[in-house]
Amino acid sequence: MTPEFLVALEALAAELRPWALDGALVFLRIGAMVALLPGFGEQIVPARVRLAVAFAFTMVVTPAAQGVLPPAPETPMALAWLVATEAVAGLALGIGLRLFVMALQTAGTIAAQATSLAQFFGGANVDPQPAIAQVLVMGGLALAMIFGLHVRLAELMILSYAMMPPGEFAQPGMLAEWGVGRVSHAFALAFQLAMPFVVISLVYNVALGAINKAMPQLMVAFVGAPAITFAGLAMLLITAPILLPVWLNAFHAFIADPSVAPR
Repeated sequence: MTPEFLVALEALAAELRPWALDGALVFLRIGAMVALLPGFGEQIVPARVRLAVAFAFTMVVTPAAQGVLPPAPETPMALAWLVATEAVAGLALGIGLRLFVMALQTAGTIAAQATSLAQFFGGANVDPQPAIAQVLVMGGLALAMIFGLHVRLAELMILSYAMMPPGEFAQPGMLAEWGVGRVSHAFALAFQLAMPFVVISLVYNVALGAINKAMPQLMVAFVGAPAITFAGLAMLLITAPILLPVWLNAFHAFIADPSVAPR
């Protein structure tokens, strides 16, 4: 190697050193988020693909976050503190996003239990779940992808640096209150999505009791089982185009401003 080449290489390394440090700090937060992201962070997605997604988001977010990133830490304790704050921030936002997938899974489980379809499990999946839950999860994730999930997630990652500045831990009380609110909102959303199936189950059981009272000799269970199964499948066909946009609106509202308390 010629001396001129070594000088140019040293100058390039000096130019890229701040970018490398900033990219590493951003990757700490983005990597923790990607591990829990809906769609991109599913366990069926290969680890190499998830790592590539994390690097891609890091390259997008780093230029926008350079103005708020702290300087290079001078001590090991300062470095450990910075790593911990970034990882906690990424995990908190990732869990908030993952709760929306859990809401779909819970809604599908409630619907399947209410319509006697809980024994029919979906296809090969990491977490065994009823077929209705599998349909809702796949439909919700597909709808989110169609409406530019990757762009909205990049916006959320950039916004997170204003909400959770690097090197600062969120107050434990506020973080706990936020987490409890997100979990309760996820359960409320799940029950809201499963409400049509619960209503059908209530009507079915009331009708079954009335028929059994009027005609004790009739084996109403043999008559009612196919009816509730058909009603559950028909209700899924009718309500899925309505339920999934409701879920998507709640999902987009969280991405737009995760700090807003759920109602």
